[in-house]
Amino acid sequence: MRNKVYIVHCPNYEQVIEKMTELLKLAGGMEQFVHKDEKIVLKPNLLMAAAPEKHVSTHPAVVAAVGKLVKRIGAKTVIIDSAGSGYPHNKKTFERVYNKCGMADAAALSGVSLSYDTSYQVVSYPQGKLIKRFEIISPVYHADGLINLCKLKTHGFMSMTGAIKNCFGVIPGLTKPGYHAKLQKKALFAGMLLDLAYYVSPRLSIMDAVIGMEGEGPNAGNPRHLGWLLASANPLALDIVAGEIMGLDRKNNPVLMEAEKRGIIPNRLEDIELVGAKKTDLRVQDFKLPSTVLRETGNRLLAIVSPLMRQSFSMRPVIIEDKCTACGTCRDACPVHVITIENKVAKIDNKNCIRCYCCHEMCQHDAITLQGGTIYRMFNKTTHEL
Repeated sequence: MRNKVYIVHCPNYEQVIEKMTELLKLAGGMEQFVHKDEKIVLKPNLLMAAAPEKHVSTHPAVVAAVGKLVKRIGAKTVIIDSAGSGYPHNKKTFERVYNKCGMADAAALSGVSLSYDTSYQVVSYPQGKLIKRFEIISPVYHADGLINLCKLKTHGFMSMTGAIKNCFGVIPGLTKPGYHAKLQKKALFAGMLLDLAYYVSPRLSIMDAVIGMEGEGPNAGNPRHLGWLLASANPLALDIVAGEIMGLDRKNNPVLMEAEKRGIIPNRLEDIELVGAKKTDLRVQDFKLPSTVLRETGNRLLAIVSPLMRQSFSMRPVIIEDKCTACGTCRDACPVHVITIENKVAKIDNKNCIRCYCCHEMCQHDAITLQGGTIYRMFNKTTHEL
């Protein structure tokens, strides 16, 4: 049954190897998902060059544990991810991200390889409901199968990032902003992510929820201890359970709303069979969602206001000049090129900003914050009180 989600309690990363074995045993063992001599890609979430203690990326202990289990089967295994918008897809980026995120250590501990292949393939996907063509990094294109190693985090644009959103990392480097530029509405971007996830079709998705991220994720939020490892053959099912852990209303989850619109099942928690934990075990009562998530009433208001007024109802990225180093990452990540570097500080043309929050997502110096205007604050306060 592809709608099963397996869950084990894992209080810390020192116990990941033991707990990962327990998790995979619930799922029937790694041999259910990989076979000897197959080419298998381990695809973690490596958003940027951030140390493991920042909890921006999938923890190296999780990657190493999965690598060991795959290697025991005798599969030919590599670790690879194309970092977030603003990072070129080249060897220098790989070296920086792998070393900083602890992937070099994970590879050494597990005996698997790091891929430095910078090529990509243009693929046709006629089955896509929205997107019929993707650029896919070559190791994924040539692999027999992929294991999706995601991280439970909030996300300013998509509300949360998990198994479905992690598939976006198979798109090479600076190609990513193009998707944001073309798909500015959340529903359209969510539709693209679903098409991409169906193309990638991970054999297994495993979520690092030992320590997740709450607040202004996927980079500038705060680490939050949750103590779970989760796995599923269905990435959408895994994200539904992750949303329950976070207390994210499904109406504020664009991927689930698009899945429901397409008639995809599962699209709600009632469609999922939980193995290893009960629904009542999961919910974190005071988990902090990103400031871009409005309550249901606020979303109904957004649906009826004009596009011009919609800007007033949304959060906008603001540069904190004292923290800005003029590194240019936000400028390079911006899909519509409305960020410039002037007098050694980044400047945002808010009139033409599309509110994708790529700049906020990729800033490594916490120099970009999200602020709502007076109208936004008034209605957000009102809907939180309802």
